[in-house]
Amino acid sequence: MTEPADLVSIPEAPVPDHGKAEWFRGAEGATLRAATFFSEGSARGTVVLSPGRTEPIEKYFEVVEELLARGFAVLLHDWRGQGLSARSLPDRLKGHAQGYQPFLSDYKALLDTFEARLPKPWIAMGHSMGGCLTLLALAKGEGRFSACVLSAPMLGINTGNVPPWAARALSWTLSRFGFADRYVSQAYDPLTQTFEGDKLTHDRARYDRYSAQLKADPRIALGGVTWGWLDFAISACAWLSRRGSVERLELPVTIVAAELDDRVLNPALKAIAARLPRGRYVEVPGAFHEILVETDPRRAVFWKAFDEAVDASANVGAPISPSASG
Repeated sequence: MTEPADLVSIPEAPVPDHGKAEWFRGAEGATLRAATFFSEGSARGTVVLSPGRTEPIEKYFEVVEELLARGFAVLLHDWRGQGLSARSLPDRLKGHAQGYQPFLSDYKALLDTFEARLPKPWIAMGHSMGGCLTLLALAKGEGRFSACVLSAPMLGINTGNVPPWAARALSWTLSRFGFADRYVSQAYDPLTQTFEGDKLTHDRARYDRYSAQLKADPRIALGGVTWGWLDFAISACAWLSRRGSVERLELPVTIVAAELDDRVLNPALKAIAARLPRGRYVEVPGAFHEILVETDPRRAVFWKAFDEAVDASANVGAPISPSASG
């Protein structure tokens, strides 16, 4: 049973028409937030949109508008531990996780809860952490989707000066010996982050718009990661990198990477795309990690790849609006 929930609306980013947020129950009864958006007339299908780490539903209002213009219904959600969904630690700014299974169980609960309202075919779409978890769910048997398009998915993590094997061993050990809820590095306040320091996008207006959303309701903000989160992320990437994990997926999967990404490792994305039976790898020239918050020309590369990927799966004669071409 779902109940109404809030959406943060500001003049720079109003809630799209016909948008409605609701609470639903995830794994172990966790209270999670999701929102539905429906286009005018008969929908071509539904896009299930899964944000990246730190990202609440509100950050994707522009993307929702672009999907609605393409004739799709949209289901968008806050992962556990972020947005207005339940958080497991008293400090709301800590980005924490306890393995990937709770996320996958939440994802199934999301689809089960809203399935009857969502027109088929379904398109899976996710960014960064959301892209990783989406692909993980598909590889582990979620079979209700007809196509998948991922933006800079977290399929390999940049661990900086620490070798990947050392980061994996350290996060595994510390998360199991009493340090899971400790920050990997120093805490930071997302409300004080800067456009130049983050290097997530070249588009200052879109960056500032999201900053305004966080200031309007700091409850949707999220800070740095814990050792538990890092252990989850590395484990999820490791599972997907194993031979046999994605090779049986039959649906088309498009992976769109950012050329200048310093969060995820593009060689890992390219390698997994090559192992997918119907995989495709597209790289956005000059883009930082957050492709969907990038400048218009860079975003256009993503939307071209998206349109090409879904036309075969969701073509019911509804033309794509020229204004929605990215």
